Amino acid sequence: MTAMIMEESIYNLLPQIVEKSRITEKPSFVSAFRPYVKRAIQQSKSPWKTIGPPKVQVPSPKNFLQKHSKEPKLPARKKDHHSKKALELSVPKRTDHPIMGVQCTRNFINTNTSNAIMAVPKKPLPVYVDRRQGDRFLLETSGLVPKYLKKKDYGVIPKYVIKRNEDTKKAQEEYDAYVRETLRQKAMKRLTEQERETLLEGLKTNWEEVHQAFQNLSVEIDTLPKKLYREKLETDMKQLEHDIQTIEKHKVIYIANK
Repeated sequence: MTAMIMEESIYNLLPQIVEKSRITEKPSFVSAFRPYVKRAIQQSKSPWKTIGPPKVQVPSPKNFLQKHSKEPKLPARKKDHHSKKALELSVPKRTDHPIMGVQCTRNFINTNTSNAIMAVPKKPLPVYVDRRQGDRFLLETSGLVPKYLKKKDYGVIPKYVIKRNEDTKKAQEEYDAYVRETLRQKAMKRLTEQERETLLEGLKTNWEEVHQAFQNLSVEIDTLPKKLYREKLETDMKQLEHDIQTIEKHKVIYIANK
């Protein structure tokens, strides 16, 4: 009975922890240069890089930036003692003994050969012969080739050119005359004092006639034709009054020709 009670214990319901067998792990690889790398990293680190501001020497206020201080400075110019040396005379002295018979090292044969090879050949002059096995003469001075410089009419303007120039000149003169006549006809004409007074009197007479017609209108305007006629008379009167004022205001009047 005691054995059965132990088998039915509540602790038997808990999951049993099985101990895993320890696996023998291989040792990890360690580089032979590990101490060297650690030492290099340690040397490159700054002790004040992460802990407060670095302790460096503060520049002196006397060493402020001055003008042209960063420009490159050239070395001091050395005095040229040779410049003060007197120039040698081109004329030899009496004590000098110049070397006579100096030979040139230039090879004239090779120079002449290269010039002859590179030279452009001359064009032969035209010639003529008097018979099959006769003598040769220059063609230019023989008289067989025409020389236009020796013609009687050389340098004389041909007749057709003269006629064409005359026709061109005449056409230009006719065109200029037509332009002047057109401008004269289209020019503005100035009214004389008598014409101005006559025009002013005619405008005033027309205004009186229109005004008389306006006065003869009936008092009651009850139809459309009467209303339109009244508006027409008022417009004509205003236009005549404007023209009369303009002519009376200006003493000089120009009229453009159509």
